[in-house]
Amino acid sequence: MSAAVTLKQKLVAEALGTALLLATVVGSGIMAERLAGGNVAIALLGNTLPTGAILVVLITMLGPISGAHFNPAVSAIFLMRREISAHTAGLYVIAQLFGALAGVLLAHAMFDLPLMQVSEKLRAGWGQGISEAVATFGLILTILLTLRARPDAVPLSVGLYITAAYWFTASTSFANPAVTIARGFTDSFAGIAPAHVPMFIAAQLIGAVIALGVTRILAPAAAQQTAHLKAAE
Repeated sequence: MSAAVTLKQKLVAEALGTALLLATVVGSGIMAERLAGGNVAIALLGNTLPTGAILVVLITMLGPISGAHFNPAVSAIFLMRREISAHTAGLYVIAQLFGALAGVLLAHAMFDLPLMQVSEKLRAGWGQGISEAVATFGLILTILLTLRARPDAVPLSVGLYITAAYWFTASTSFANPAVTIARGFTDSFAGIAPAHVPMFIAAQLIGAVIALGVTRILAPAAAQQTAHLKAAE
């Protein structure tokens, strides 16, 4: 199927997937905060579960079309692995950013909020930066190693990883530069003050590159191993 997919279709899939992801992240955060009655733990849980669930759905249905990156860090890693071209990676990032911002606007519209906002939610400090590096490291490691071991398990693995990372990282696991930028434009539960966005993105990219290096150590002959597994089946 992938051979017949055009670049236009891939870009639409990336924009649509990222938009739906952000609509879910922001929308569920708004809904959770409204219903939690001031209980932040309940609000976070209400934000976590829809995010993990939508990732499984989006990766399953759009993965065969575009690879379901929805994340500039993921696209950068596949560029470094020479699995996509620089031209395609650049267009993917543009589509992801456009989709992410559209998803935030859609969430605001659904909840009758001002469409254009700037977040005032502070997410500063070394702990936040370390958390984003760890969150993105784990996400990239999950994607790359699961692709080698069980490609069909990637959607569920990514959804479960993000669900867990929401709770074991101090930053609640943005793990995505496009998501981070877009969340700077919502003054809701999921927001981040624009002044703190650069630190998050830098940490995310560092975590992604470290994950790529670790993957090369853990599975240096992964392609051959995967071929042997498929042959055995």
